[in-house]
Amino acid sequence: MRYKHYKNANVDVSEFALGTWGLDDSRWSGHGGVSEALEAMKALIDQGVNLIDTAANYGNGTSEKVVGELLKSVDRSKILISTKFGTQNDLFTGGVYRDARFGTVMRELAGSLKNMKTDYVDFYFLHWPDVSTPIAETMCALNFLKEQGKIRYIGLSNTELPLLKEALKYGQVDVIQPPFSMIDQRYKETMEWASEHGIDVMAYGSMGGGILTGKYRTIPNWPAHDVRYTFYKGFSEPTFSKVMELMKTLDEIAAAHQATVSQVAINWTCQKDYVSSALIGVTSMRHVKENMDAFNWQLTSDEMKRIDDHLHELGLDQE
Repeated sequence: MRYKHYKNANVDVSEFALGTWGLDDSRWSGHGGVSEALEAMKALIDQGVNLIDTAANYGNGTSEKVVGELLKSVDRSKILISTKFGTQNDLFTGGVYRDARFGTVMRELAGSLKNMKTDYVDFYFLHWPDVSTPIAETMCALNFLKEQGKIRYIGLSNTELPLLKEALKYGQVDVIQPPFSMIDQRYKETMEWASEHGIDVMAYGSMGGGILTGKYRTIPNWPAHDVRYTFYKGFSEPTFSKVMELMKTLDEIAAAHQATVSQVAINWTCQKDYVSSALIGVTSMRHVKENMDAFNWQLTSDEMKRIDDHLHELGLDQE
């Protein structure tokens, strides 16, 4: 496993961070159950992954409870836990209500600590901006929790640069968590600015909802409510056809390394200077080896440029 040193937080974090979105949602993960997911999570930790990311609203607390089960069998002091607050409804159901008021932050952290059976959270993120609550109030709550020792580091997720700069007026932000992949670079400016100012970046969505694994060569026929149709843009036209053109390049590079397209996508993300860790979901043992093997090699500078040039040619870096 490769590690990067988080500057503001002053801690070493694995480049592979385990994401647990959809851990308990069959519409998304299709995994074999909680026991298999726990087996996979333990295997990742045994191989050097030291950051697990979850959120209070993932499965209405179920994801945090699974993380809590995992913590019973590992050394808590060696595992970094990241969770989030402020999203009142599960994203899978639609109709998200955001609330980042002082009292809500206090209440949600108490619930998260109970779910995970731990005394503290390492990284605590505002999940989505709450336009009804001044960021000063939210930062006040986070600073208070940090002073109490209930959280160690402050994070903002899905936050654009103006709000990040505003938040910094009221305290230190240690890390941000934006979506980022070959086909979703809308937060790139924010990520570069943050990195230049000592704020590390946990990127999520590096597989583009699965389309960058190379698994899908035709548009899948999922149920109409499947979140991948709406949260990720690669599964509809004209983007899908552009990604299939990109696959020609990714297939060739993968073959040159005797690797998989997934491994190419993981390395492309992690080798960006402004990315500290990539959140990757693993819910079964069959995913563990493939994803971990990505960290046994790296793309060359020429390969990185070739991918970036093809992305630009297709216009995928602007979508």
